[in-house]
Amino acid sequence: MKTAMMGLLAETSLHPGAESSTGAIDLPVAREAVTQYPVIVGSSLKGALRDLARHSLGDSVADSVFGIPDNAGQVMVGDARLLLLPVRSLSAPYRWVTCPYVLERFQRDLALAGQSVHFAVPNPDDETAVVTAGQGRLFLEEVCLNVKPGNLEALAGTVGSLVYHPSVRERLAGQLTIISNNNFQYFARYGLQVNARNNLDTATKTSRNLWYEETVPPDTLFCSLVMTRPGMEGAFDAVRAMFGQRPYLQLGGNETVGQGWCCVTWTEAGGGVNG
Repeated sequence: MKTAMMGLLAETSLHPGAESSTGAIDLPVAREAVTQYPVIVGSSLKGALRDLARHSLGDSVADSVFGIPDNAGQVMVGDARLLLLPVRSLSAPYRWVTCPYVLERFQRDLALAGQSVHFAVPNPDDETAVVTAGQGRLFLEEVCLNVKPGNLEALAGTVGSLVYHPSVRERLAGQLTIISNNNFQYFARYGLQVNARNNLDTATKTSRNLWYEETVPPDTLFCSLVMTRPGMEGAFDAVRAMFGQRPYLQLGGNETVGQGWCCVTWTEAGGGVNG
């Protein structure tokens, strides 16, 4: 069995839809039931990969690699779980925010993928934010936190291996912010953007249907484990071929209004960054 870690950096807003509405939001994003973190479920991610394979590699290769109803295929795709969330700040356009629990899960996923883990996980309290450099206070949305400098270079390097663009990797360490699990859950639950959408009557231009739709903001980073079944390690060559010239994948709804585009990168044990 061969395992890789796939990084999905949102280039546009994403709407990985949920099955039902919650409260005032008619179309919320899919969330983990326990943590309430936004998630791209594995079946949706695998479906998007399979659709791309059909167009770029042909139906027969897509059926072999990703399966058909009577055949499980050669590749197993896990949920794409939240790793970094952009949050507005007074001191910068945004900060890339994560927390100890998310990083602990990331470490366990790396171990499952056979990759080395070389970073320590800070554990700030609810009043503190750990950053690479700085002092005083940090405002994230309406929350004010005390700044605590920490050595985040190793963490930024590991997370950066899941980011395709060199310019983005270079600024990652300066924007990376570790907050408490409680604060991160608050931003992941209530800090996403909500857009009003409307359906107008063609003749009268009056509203026929107004609804509210939740989306994951651009520059959010997800990660997913991708595995091959035993003896079928060559399937990774087909997956790589899909992203050789154009490392992008469309996920979720609203493709016709430009949403859902992610830049894809993955790492394997003993390897570097692959687009």
